[in-house]
Amino acid sequence: MLPITAKSYMILPTAGKDGYYEPSYGQPRKPNLKRIAVVVSLALGTIGLLYKPALNHYQRISHHACSQGISFESRAHKILSGTPLIDGHVDFPLVLRGFYGNHLDSDEFSDPFENGTLKGHVDLARLRAGRAGGAFWSVYAPCPENGTDFSDENYAASLQFTLQEIDIMKRLFAAYPDDFAHDIDSSDAISAFRRGKLISPLGIEGLHQIANQAGNLRMFYDLDAALQSHPFRKATPKWGGISPLGRKLVHEMNRIGMIVDLSHVSSAFSICPHPRNVKDHVLQLVKKRNSVVMVNIAPQFISCIDSGNENGVPTDDPENATLAKVADHITYIGNLIGYDYVGIGTDFDGIDSVPKGLEDVTKYPDLIAELLRRGVSDTDAAKVVGGNVIRVWKDVDAVSAELKANGAPILEDEF
Repeated sequence: MLPITAKSYMILPTAGKDGYYEPSYGQPRKPNLKRIAVVVSLALGTIGLLYKPALNHYQRISHHACSQGISFESRAHKILSGTPLIDGHVDFPLVLRGFYGNHLDSDEFSDPFENGTLKGHVDLARLRAGRAGGAFWSVYAPCPENGTDFSDENYAASLQFTLQEIDIMKRLFAAYPDDFAHDIDSSDAISAFRRGKLISPLGIEGLHQIANQAGNLRMFYDLDAALQSHPFRKATPKWGGISPLGRKLVHEMNRIGMIVDLSHVSSAFSICPHPRNVKDHVLQLVKKRNSVVMVNIAPQFISCIDSGNENGVPTDDPENATLAKVADHITYIGNLIGYDYVGIGTDFDGIDSVPKGLEDVTKYPDLIAELLRRGVSDTDAAKVVGGNVIRVWKDVDAVSAELKANGAPILEDEF
């Protein structure tokens, strides 16, 4: 994770394509420009259950008294009708490329996409069945094999791959204009949801994809990418954190209004002690920065056992990789730092296996019902599904507007 001293909004690490590291309502808080590093990760864990303040405890008891006679499933569907469930990370572009060769204009794609039988975990019919409100659609490109060669030639393939992924998603959006809202920001995301559309910003999955050019970052933003991940699995700790140029790039993301994803999405280290998961003290920083942690569902990152391996990687515990275990991570984080700072970032279509009970996007309501069953209030559940992400997105846009109004300089490339 990159140490940021300024205010940050986070959404943190998720399951990699190959199992390795990969570097998302209420009233928004007034941004403080003295702390501008806006970092959202669509990330992470906690220590144990903390006692809620008396007022919160009273409100929860009162709420459940009023909810008697209404099933958890009905309450979940009501929540998803009023608040968009925004998944912080979905790798659907990988399916389009890997299984369909980026070819959309054929019945081989359109029929299964529309009737719920597309390969992978996601398609239009299943998104609707799962009451999805939208997603940050991840635009992934492989890292260069030589991670120490920063030449334009070495990074050209990553840039080209990224543009191809953006192109296929924009073609998909154009083919289904009544279903996807992509050219949006936080101010019109909710109205798009109320019109029955899926909130659909793109997310760039690693800074290697900008090929060392801030101009490419701005171009991606103009092409509907609202989120940019910083590190990726081939990155080396050369700077012991973020480099001087990296800090400038964070400020440029703040200026243009791009959410900074520190390292993808991840889960609670205290439940599954994998290096990809986040420890309790980092969760406190998430709260301090008014950010949001988007919990992933990759089995190896939600259910594992510390077996004392020298590399620090625990042993997978697939038998206990279940929907209930995902709920464990969410409630652990919520009880440690509050439900204002936790969300959902599955990595559907980017993982080889899924937890029992969360086989695809149709299972979103089941996860929300499980949270309610554990005593999470309807109000807090609405924050988890999308309210927190919308809040952070609004903060990002507000910081951008103020920086531009104050004449913040553009980060120009050096040639």
